[in-house]
Amino acid sequence: MSQVQDLIGALSGAGKNPKETVLDEMKRTGKKAVGCFPIYVPEEIIHAAGLLPVGLWGGNTEFKEADKYFQSFCCSIMRANVEQGIRGTYDMLSAVVITSYCDTLRAVLVNWPVAVPNMKTIPMILPQNRIEPAAVEFMLEKFEIFRGEMESISGIKATESMLEESFGLYERYRAAMRDFTELAGTHPKTVNAVDRHYVIKAGYFMDKEAYTEKIEQINTCLKGMPDEKAGAKVVLTGLLAEPENFLELLAENGIGVAADDLAQESRQFRTKSRPDGSVFERIAYRYMDLRGCTFFYEEMKARGQMLIDMVKQSGADGILVCMYKFCDPEEFDYPVYKKEVEAAQIPMLYLEIEQQMDSVEQLRTRIQSFKEMIM
Repeated sequence: MSQVQDLIGALSGAGKNPKETVLDEMKRTGKKAVGCFPIYVPEEIIHAAGLLPVGLWGGNTEFKEADKYFQSFCCSIMRANVEQGIRGTYDMLSAVVITSYCDTLRAVLVNWPVAVPNMKTIPMILPQNRIEPAAVEFMLEKFEIFRGEMESISGIKATESMLEESFGLYERYRAAMRDFTELAGTHPKTVNAVDRHYVIKAGYFMDKEAYTEKIEQINTCLKGMPDEKAGAKVVLTGLLAEPENFLELLAENGIGVAADDLAQESRQFRTKSRPDGSVFERIAYRYMDLRGCTFFYEEMKARGQMLIDMVKQSGADGILVCMYKFCDPEEFDYPVYKKEVEAAQIPMLYLEIEQQMDSVEQLRTRIQSFKEMIM
């Protein structure tokens, strides 16, 4: 037991201290770092060019400078990223890659070069409508341009063999993460809601090879342990499950996380890659095959049935909706899957959260009541 606790504690600590972890990894690997805005950036290409991809997911930040560029009703995660960029928190990065999945991200893409002029800005525009074959052609062209951008930063040519090696590493990482989330669901006491989140989050700040090795060690330990029972188990859905004091409410109420549909967590690695094609084609088709994400266009939305299936397969007692304030894509999806989940008679609790919450007392009362209802 002590070995798995030590491993979980080490990764959890890395997830709680992003800047220190990134600086340590840069020193250990000798790599330059590139920041990646949410949600889907082809990190394999960054890695193949000899760089360290770093996830930028905001934080509990007081807004001062960012309010010069964004209204208060913009997503707090993006505002926090801009605030930290202006303050110099990200000065160790050689560049940032900014996506365009929502209106706020598009505003960031325009404002970042003005707000943080000393840092190279690289746009990553992926098609949200993935039905047409032209979407794959567009992505392949974009990835080739992106490879050149990464090579210009590192001075290292990302050859086809290096791309294959990096893609293989990321496939290993994704497989390990799928195993970890499943094992964490069957061991909710050893891996409580707080530790589970930070263990996953650490993967955004560490070199994937070292991180994957540690996750595989945790998985091996958990596989050798008997399954554990929690007071209740839930499926989390939404953008991400922060702040920490929100997750602490789950832990103090004995509520384990059976599975998740979080953009910061399982949506990153739950979709398996196709076995054939070039590296760029396999990356592109993994995006094409991803289902149930509010940030991609889906005429027949799959998210509701996916949540229902997650509950049944994981043995969860209900669903917690982690709704980030002012996240329009997530808010638009909610009425659709709400009807489907209610029709399936699965208990669901809607919680509006954000990283800058000073108090979670109202959430505490609602979570306690929800637990009593599902037990």
